[in-house]
Amino acid sequence: MAKHAVSFGVMLAVASATANAQQRVEVPATYEAGHFYATPTLANGHVLRLLVDTGGGGSGGWFVMFKAGVTRAALTSRPCTVDDESLEVVTTLDYREGQGLPTRSATPCHAPAVITSEEPADSMDGLLGSGYLPGQIWTFDYPAQKLWREASDWRSSADMHRATLGMLRNSKGTPRSGFARISVQVDGKPLDLLLDTGATAHPTEAGKIAGTEVTASGFGVTSYITTSQLERWHGQHPAWRVVNDGDDLGSRGPGKGARLIEVPHLVVAGWDVGPVWFTERPDANFTARPGNWLNMMDGPVAGALGANVYRHFRMTIDYPHGAAYLACSAGCRPTS
Repeated sequence: MAKHAVSFGVMLAVASATANAQQRVEVPATYEAGHFYATPTLANGHVLRLLVDTGGGGSGGWFVMFKAGVTRAALTSRPCTVDDESLEVVTTLDYREGQGLPTRSATPCHAPAVITSEEPADSMDGLLGSGYLPGQIWTFDYPAQKLWREASDWRSSADMHRATLGMLRNSKGTPRSGFARISVQVDGKPLDLLLDTGATAHPTEAGKIAGTEVTASGFGVTSYITTSQLERWHGQHPAWRVVNDGDDLGSRGPGKGARLIEVPHLVVAGWDVGPVWFTERPDANFTARPGNWLNMMDGPVAGALGANVYRHFRMTIDYPHGAAYLACSAGCRPTS
């Protein structure tokens, strides 16, 4: 995928890393053009920069560190073998008091993070993804630009609407991965998408028509849609705006960027939001095949719903109960 998604052949049951804290904790984080970056401070004074990406990789309670990030932070590593797969993991993480991440228990090889040699398009040390986040309850307060790990007895407030999340489960009902499917409605029709707080945009000059807020290096947030679905929308609604060469993240050269399409509005969790711009991605990026991350979802998806939608909300993802709760801040309205 043309986003920061790291997949591994090993995907342990997320139940092996359950929540171990009972109180609400604010996660040290910065908010940059729609993305949350966790920023824990290590004992050696180094501040990590970790994209909080519900569509990103990991497994069994691990978060992901990029090799360059491990080097910058002067961390040590060691080998770890899980299900006959040899991996490199961070040996330990020591945080300054009150400036760390909520810890996970029972991670493979008793390691906090797994290391990948893949390099991100944006400057960061790693990501908190589908390995680390599940088993817990997280609030992405986009209007307040704050990130919380909620207490295990968290309850939704009256201003929140519930959306059921599809998650792959075993015969006992235990989630087998942390990738979540969220359903929306576009043009009155259901559309299943990956819940993806890390979906990343890098708009071209043409793509800036979408009004995407970007960082100094040009990165922002978006939602993704497959080529085939974009073509269907364009054929059925020729008046919907389409921008050629609108995003160059992962493009093959000048003028060869992805198309954008503007959907006038969509409905998520009973909230009407719009307009929403989607960035084109090849069908193959969202087609399950042996060994890829889509085999760890409970059904097919036609793209990903990103923070260009979530930024309108205070959103709580309740992984243990397979639900997301959204409270509207601005730019959204109830459907009834």
